[in-house]
Amino acid sequence: MGIGGSIFLIALGAIFTFAVDFDLGWLDINVVGWVLMIAGLAGLLLTLWFWQSRRRTIVTPERVVPVQTQRERVVEERREAGRLYE
Repeated sequence: MGIGGSIFLIALGAIFTFAVDFDLGWLDINVVGWVLMIAGLAGLLLTLWFWQSRRRTIVTPERVVPVQTQRERVVEERREAGRLYE
């Protein structure tokens, strides 16, 4: 769900619970608000738990290979060909 979606559900549930005074008769909007807040809190906790477990992975950097310049390549090729004497 992500942090943004969780915070949105918590805010929407708080609005339904504390700010809206609307009666549908068969649906209690306050209960809907509490359910949305609980779902948002559960989503937030799960997201944070997955992020925390993901940070424990160890990544080893790849071996860095130095880049030869054009001059170094030419010198190496001539040395291998026997055209460069030291």
